[in-house]
Amino acid sequence: MNETSNSMRICGGVLAAWLAVSTVTIVSAQTAPQSTTAAPAVVTPRDGQHDFDFEIGTWRTQLRRRLKPLTGSNEWIEMEGTTTVRKVWNGRANLVELVADGAGRHFEGLSLRLYHPEARQWSLHFSNAADGELAEPTIGEFRNGRGEFYSQELYNGRTILVRFVISDIKADSVRFEQAFSDDYGKTWEVNWIATDTRIPEPAAAKP
Repeated sequence: MNETSNSMRICGGVLAAWLAVSTVTIVSAQTAPQSTTAAPAVVTPRDGQHDFDFEIGTWRTQLRRRLKPLTGSNEWIEMEGTTTVRKVWNGRANLVELVADGAGRHFEGLSLRLYHPEARQWSLHFSNAADGELAEPTIGEFRNGRGEFYSQELYNGRTILVRFVISDIKADSVRFEQAFSDDYGKTWEVNWIATDTRIPEPAAAKP
């Protein structure tokens, strides 16, 4: 075999090897998984403007009140009455009227609840007919079927925290609880527990 033949065989071998490597590289490039960066999930803010729609209507209220909160007293009274909730602004607000009697006492309360669309929170503005003044609004929202609302206000000359909780929400019943804290939320003393049971509308009033 001459030198030219050897050179051709060497060149042919090199070319075959190069083609083999190139083919593997191309196939690998085609079959290799493509690395992609997933686009961040878009979280849509929760719209809570209809959170209180469940409560529109008339309810029978069983109410327990602690007479002297934050004094060490554990004296409670029980009252019974009616709560009426009316929708305002197509659900973005509602008006609550409570009238209750018991233990020789009469109670009339009013609450205006307003929804803030930007903050996606509710403010609850309560007034007792006994003094005709609006208390500091409790502010909060619903999460996982439970509403929690907080405020800071003066009570007997002392700054306290107020917590109002709406829970156990069912089609025909709901529970309300108010508590005070005079140690910056370390402990809470419950002073108001109301259980509402829906009063069915008369058949004639239903659409």
